[in-house]
Amino acid sequence: MSQGETQGLAASTDPRVRSLVVKGPPATHRARFIEQLKKRSTHAVVSPAIQNLAVLLDADATLRMDLTEAICEAQGQGFDLGFSSIEELLPLIATTITQAPPYDETELVGCPLNGLLDPLMNMTHGYSLFRSPKLNAALKAVLNEWCTFLSSADSRTYLNSVSPTGWFCPEALTKIDITQFECNPSAPYYGFASWNGYFTRLFRPGVRPVTAPNDDKIIVSACEAAPYNTQSNLQLVDQFWMKSQPYSLRDIFGSKGTQFGPKFVGGDLYQAFLSADNYHRWHAPIRGTIRAAYNLDGTYYSDTEYGGYDPAGPNDSQGYITAVAARAVIVIQSVDPAVGLVACVFVGMAEISSNMVGVAVGQHVEKGDQLGYFQYGGSTHCVIFQPGVIQRFMAQPPFTAPPTQLSTQIAIAN
Repeated sequence: MSQGETQGLAASTDPRVRSLVVKGPPATHRARFIEQLKKRSTHAVVSPAIQNLAVLLDADATLRMDLTEAICEAQGQGFDLGFSSIEELLPLIATTITQAPPYDETELVGCPLNGLLDPLMNMTHGYSLFRSPKLNAALKAVLNEWCTFLSSADSRTYLNSVSPTGWFCPEALTKIDITQFECNPSAPYYGFASWNGYFTRLFRPGVRPVTAPNDDKIIVSACEAAPYNTQSNLQLVDQFWMKSQPYSLRDIFGSKGTQFGPKFVGGDLYQAFLSADNYHRWHAPIRGTIRAAYNLDGTYYSDTEYGGYDPAGPNDSQGYITAVAARAVIVIQSVDPAVGLVACVFVGMAEISSNMVGVAVGQHVEKGDQLGYFQYGGSTHCVIFQPGVIQRFMAQPPFTAPPTQLSTQIAIAN
């Protein structure tokens, strides 16, 4: 989301998919949200991106079939979608991107479009639908328009202390300690110029000190994120779409980074998840020089079949999406030759496709220096190491720990 940038199929012919489909439970919050969208949709201005999406779905028979069948299948599985056709869905999308997300303690905090599409993502036809390059290009344009709105002053509707929807109401402040961040509580909207301004808020100086800034064997967290997985003996090409969701280096680095994948074969990976209320800027996990910094286009609402129904969108597919989703890749050459190259991969999830790279090739970074940021939502990221570098990771399975604070130790190198 960068600023530059309808019979049901409950009896699937694929037993693997059939065994994983779960009937959708009642979703009071989602139903309430969609009812609100419907009330507003009659007044929504249809943007160019929405018009282009409608034209694409009308002209492309395969996409129209997949989306129509995904809707029918979801209804057959017991989901109360709030829409029964493409024609009813599009106005809801159009309305969603004309408003900022309110604070909400339930379900997908701050990810309303994900909530709208989520039941379709794990349907048989939904898997192929959301992998379509054509559809993802159209969704990228839709998300870009939303991002433009979220960067405007008009997006500050919920930057207030009104319960229960304001991002500074008592309920929100129990989860987000706003005193840690640069803001002005006495100013309107706490001094933030836009929703995105709030979302990419900065920590106050000294709030997240860097662990062992001059010890290059201590690797620190690149994001304020909860440990999700670690993996050793990484392969250049692996079946990332399978149940175990192994990491496939060639696919992670993509066409712009073909020289890097082989360098990390046999290496180690740390992955951690950022929820919507976490700090969303990225920082350097080591000292060194930027050797690569680039964005890769990809999917936005694609899940792996092996995950089954996921009420929080792609959360259960985090390993899989490292190889297919829109993402940014930053490779750093450590000042310590024994640490070598370290790759940071910042992965967009659903609305969270705004991978804003803030460094350039050749630039020196100190441990804890800012590398870029996600401009909206929750997301995931990986830090990848060459073989023989990592002695051990601090986080060990089962990964149930709270978010690891930014710039605190995640690993020790040999």
